[in-house]
Amino acid sequence: MATILFLHAHPDDECLISGGTIAKYAAAGHRLVLITATDGQHGERPADIATPAELLARRRDELAASCKILGVSRYEWLGYADSGMTGWPQNDADGAFIRSHVDEAAARLVRIIKEEQQGTDHFVLVTYDWHGNYGHPDHVHVHKVGHRAAQLADVQDLFEVTLNRDFFAEQFEWSKANGGDNDFDPREPADDGNPMGEPEATITHHIDVSAHVDAKRRAIAAHASQFSDTGFATELSDEAFQRAFGTEWFIRVGAPAPSRVASLLDA
Repeated sequence: MATILFLHAHPDDECLISGGTIAKYAAAGHRLVLITATDGQHGERPADIATPAELLARRRDELAASCKILGVSRYEWLGYADSGMTGWPQNDADGAFIRSHVDEAAARLVRIIKEEQQGTDHFVLVTYDWHGNYGHPDHVHVHKVGHRAAQLADVQDLFEVTLNRDFFAEQFEWSKANGGDNDFDPREPADDGNPMGEPEATITHHIDVSAHVDAKRRAIAAHASQFSDTGFATELSDEAFQRAFGTEWFIRVGAPAPSRVASLLDA
């Protein structure tokens, strides 16, 4: 059986863009490992949480619940603080992920990779696309750290999880044509000034997770303290959720694109 290690930036990222894939491979008997680079401290703080320490405890409890729903065998925190969005004061705080040297952060990840490479038939590492899907500084750093760790640990199967910009543009147009109030156009500039995700022409893997959207939805709901970020997904109708989240997209580094490979474990 394979071991698939996902490197994500914050608690809740694991389910929003890859929860279906994690659940799919866990259900098939593979070992799923989740590493979050940061503690997610600078997301939403609900009114019932008084201190940063309480917020971190809540984030960790929610991540544990999400991992249980998705079937994650092991989850670890890489040890860094949430850097916040571009231009926030937290960008310069001690311990912020984006202030870490790529080699130093990659070395932390490599220690875990080497543990997980032992005794597995097939090891896969998943990081983010070149701009972290929408330009969040921590997401961009995840891309850099994931690629460097793959070099240091001689990972042969390296993937980038991404969002299919063309697909979501079609969904945006469909929603407008059918009277929807969705005002999110993925072609508009995101946090780094680039459109969201990647175009279809760059994507190599389309993973059908339609049988696992219930687990994905429950994992998203487990991150209740971040409702302002995740609530849009949990409030969708079943039909709309299936349409939006029934496929997840990946780029296999070094593979020709576009293609429509249906499994992360296919050559």
